[in-house]
Amino acid sequence: MSSGPQLAGKGRLINGMDTQFRIATYNTHKARGFDLRIMPERIIKVALELDADILCLQEVIHVPDAKSNLNQAQQIAAAFPSFYSAFGINRQYRGGSYGNLTLSRFPILSMRNHDLSRRRREPRGVLQTEIEIAPGQVFQLFNVHLGTGHMERRYQARKLLNREVLLQPDLRGPRLVLGDFNEWTHGLTTRLMRTELRTFQPQHAVRFPRTFPGMLPFLSLDHCYYEPPLHLNTTKLWRSRTALIASDHLPLIADFKLAECSAEVEIQR
Repeated sequence: MSSGPQLAGKGRLINGMDTQFRIATYNTHKARGFDLRIMPERIIKVALELDADILCLQEVIHVPDAKSNLNQAQQIAAAFPSFYSAFGINRQYRGGSYGNLTLSRFPILSMRNHDLSRRRREPRGVLQTEIEIAPGQVFQLFNVHLGTGHMERRYQARKLLNREVLLQPDLRGPRLVLGDFNEWTHGLTTRLMRTELRTFQPQHAVRFPRTFPGMLPFLSLDHCYYEPPLHLNTTKLWRSRTALIASDHLPLIADFKLAECSAEVEIQR
């Protein structure tokens, strides 16, 4: 993997009228766990446990010439040798870069990284990839990481919901948007996203459907939004022993079915 965005690997196609796939979003927290140790191997272990066809990871470091705990994007991608990969740079970091990583068992036809940064705040972005889930069937995937400030997120919400990002008039296929939105209340981002797309309440291994912090989650920062013909089958949060300590977030999993689009189906923008 180079220091910039890249497409790599091999994928597999699933044929049929409907295509089912599992997708997961996971903020890796730069692979720094609750014990404050930076261990990309724990992130890799959790990612493999998810058994996902597509992974959307945030807060991934990519410093190719550094020691292994900073060469995270390349290490994670190497653990999924049959997957395509795309890396979206949000800012420079210790001689390398830092951003969002998308891994897909299915071909990535194109990618684009959108800058959502607000001045004097940490640079943020959303990585857009076009996924070919089956021959002739594509959808637009947006791997999101928004800011922690209230006014910052309001700015990013408006930037996200415009004709440059989610409302692009020439998008092919339905939209699937997920990642770390850093929003635990019904703020502007949540309200705007819910007017445009569908969402869900994740199922937890215990009673409370929260993703942050992983050891004792009391906030939901990680969300998923989608539109037909994507159909949600099941969803859950992942609470393995390793996941509880590998990052300060828990992975959010969703199983989808993409119904075959006919010529009569029109997705409104």
